Amino acid sequence: MAQLVEDWYKQMPIITRSYLTLSVLTTAGCALEVITPFDVYLNSKLVIQDYEVWRLITNFFYFGKLDLDFLFHMFFLARYCKLLEETSFRGRTADFLFMLLFGGTILTTIVVGGGLLKFAAPFADILFLSNSLTFMMVYVWSKRNPHVQMSFLGLFSFTAPYLPWVLLGFSVMVGSSPWVDLLGMAAGHAYYFLEDVYPLMTGRRILKTPAIIKALIPEDTVLVARPAPAVWGAAPAAQAHRD
Repeated sequence: MAQLVEDWYKQMPIITRSYLTLSVLTTAGCALEVITPFDVYLNSKLVIQDYEVWRLITNFFYFGKLDLDFLFHMFFLARYCKLLEETSFRGRTADFLFMLLFGGTILTTIVVGGGLLKFAAPFADILFLSNSLTFMMVYVWSKRNPHVQMSFLGLFSFTAPYLPWVLLGFSVMVGSSPWVDLLGMAAGHAYYFLEDVYPLMTGRRILKTPAIIKALIPEDTVLVARPAPAVWGAAPAAQAHRD
């Protein structure tokens, strides 16, 4: 069993493996009281006045208590982060990292701006953006795989573009706040529009990965899987091939 987990972990692409590792270490560190959530949550006043700039990053790695909900989010993080990195961003690790940085910047801007703008006030209470960033990845994947068939607990079927809305509805049903998911959807749609839609409309590309990121992370070749019908929350499984 341990060998299977080790092999599964080692087969993850670098960005997915790094994000998953930092998330588990941060969340476990808080659970073991090595650090506390108060050390990592997003607080714009502490960032600006006390120069605690690490909060701009660490809040993306805390997923709450070590319970079933934590495992649920780790599953989604590992699945959809890995799917994006191995398909849409195959051989473009630097571009994938830039997507996460872009999404993180959008999410942080909205939350910080929520304290200044009345219409964005509900977002100002969000202290950790980890779930929103994960939801952003789910949104982008769903938009780029419009024909993938999925199923919600075997109750009904739908295509991948409806997955974020199904998850949003499920969150509301179990009593969770919808703002975290909506925030992730907003960031995901901003990236999808600027990266996939706007260039087709105008012939111009706004989002370009900075040269410094491309220099630090060279392009590579990744084994990918062809999409196949999937159940809710599961990644498309298929025969691996190399383009």
